[in-house]
Amino acid sequence: MRGVTGAGSARTRSTARTASTATAVLAVGVLFLGGCGASGTGARDEGPARVDGPTSPAASKAPATAPSPTPDRIDAVRLIKRDPAVSDEVKRELKPCVADEYPVDVSYGNLTGEALDDVVVNVLTCGDAVGIGTYVYRHQGDAYVNVFSAEEPPVYAEIDRGDLVVSKQVYDRGDQVSNPSVEIVITYRWVSGRFVEKYRTHNEYGPVAGPAPTPAPDS
Repeated sequence: MRGVTGAGSARTRSTARTASTATAVLAVGVLFLGGCGASGTGARDEGPARVDGPTSPAASKAPATAPSPTPDRIDAVRLIKRDPAVSDEVKRELKPCVADEYPVDVSYGNLTGEALDDVVVNVLTCGDAVGIGTYVYRHQGDAYVNVFSAEEPPVYAEIDRGDLVVSKQVYDRGDQVSNPSVEIVITYRWVSGRFVEKYRTHNEYGPVAGPAPTPAPDS
């Protein structure tokens, strides 16, 4: 499955994708360049995979009550490639779509209460931007540790007010990529050192009139 630019969603319900790897995030901490399931309706706990990165003394001394600093930028591609918890299939699919532009989305936010922001990485296909893997990395010591993985496509994760929200689309025969028949949205919360499912919604959508259907991606 390959391509960077997704087809525009015909519905307002389509999940909005967050910050891209091309966006520079406001520097508060030290520059980090770390190594860059249940099924799609849940998390696949690979538990935990360490990915080497530089030490941040300032982050380790930050008080627990202080807002989580955001690293300048994470090399998400290198992080995924060096992560033993990421499947070989996802690593093979993670290739540049145009020049050195990789189909990854990166979000930063406080999910686990660590002193430094957690990192959410979504790996997509090139042409239609279908999510093939989503991962959460927590900064621990001198490395980023994989604390959540979901690799049943199509899947996409976002940060919502401190919770991890994972969306999974289900296609019937003839569905367009932008118009799945079913969407399952699962909200996870960090509890006692792991992500625990808190809420789940199951949305079923009727047919949408439009151009001839595009074959749905293999799942």
